[in-house]
Amino acid sequence: MKRFIHSSILLLSAIVVISCSEENDLNIIFSSIDFGKYESRLEVPKLSGGDNYFIQHSVKIGNDSVMTYCLEYNTAKNHSRWVAFRFDGKTRDLGSGRNEAWADDPKLPKNNHIGYGTFSRYTRGHLCASYDRQYNKEANRQTFYMTNMSPQQYDFNSYYWTVFESYVQGLGRDASFADTLYVVKGGTIDQTLGTVISSGGKVVVVPKYYFIALLRFKAGNYSTIGFWIEHKDYGYSDKNYAPSTVVRNSAMNIDQLEAKTGIDFFHNLPDLTESAIESEDIETLKADWF
Repeated sequence: MKRFIHSSILLLSAIVVISCSEENDLNIIFSSIDFGKYESRLEVPKLSGGDNYFIQHSVKIGNDSVMTYCLEYNTAKNHSRWVAFRFDGKTRDLGSGRNEAWADDPKLPKNNHIGYGTFSRYTRGHLCASYDRQYNKEANRQTFYMTNMSPQQYDFNSYYWTVFESYVQGLGRDASFADTLYVVKGGTIDQTLGTVISSGGKVVVVPKYYFIALLRFKAGNYSTIGFWIEHKDYGYSDKNYAPSTVVRNSAMNIDQLEAKTGIDFFHNLPDLTESAIESEDIETLKADWF
């Protein structure tokens, strides 16, 4: 695999509303800080435009502002298109515990708040998991914003999706596996099981599929892998969690995942690098990732 220098990428805080003209030019309305620098982070997929909000949450650690996660939120579907974050030397640590401060996202306009109660017959399923952000109490608290939630069937959330979460967390916290692990998670907002009414009276889509895209950077090398997971009850329980083999069986390369989701992952990589690593043979990838 070719080696590339991993350039440092600036962090910043912004909320952006994006709309597309007929020529597909982006008309970006800034809240405070230069959005262009933030958009260049490797974990951030290509933005779709339209009436979406681009939101990021950060915490202060020492003199540094460290991103908790970012997302692109679709106000018509009342659901994030994706959530993105990274595990690195500052964010892979454990220790903060779980801080269940359920809340509407303060960076989303109030008229778009959906309420932070439960989704009727569905659970509030984390996209960026609480256990993904354990390095800082405030960062963990931010994972309980409703823009980071997806309506998930209870058994799927508790006994199946959690197996994928554990897999990502294990890799992200293993410095011998990755210097940095870039993560994108989401649920399909255009392929749905229907809708549910939120506690705030909003109509929220229920994804039919969930996806995970991972980019590994280690010692100058990049590698990617993707996962496509159907949202259903697989028959597992608290006495019988899904086996770890379901993760391997759901794996595909990023080109395949992009075809299913319509999302351009890791587009900020150099073009030749992106093309090479996103089209790799899946069996070769499995040997590297499992």
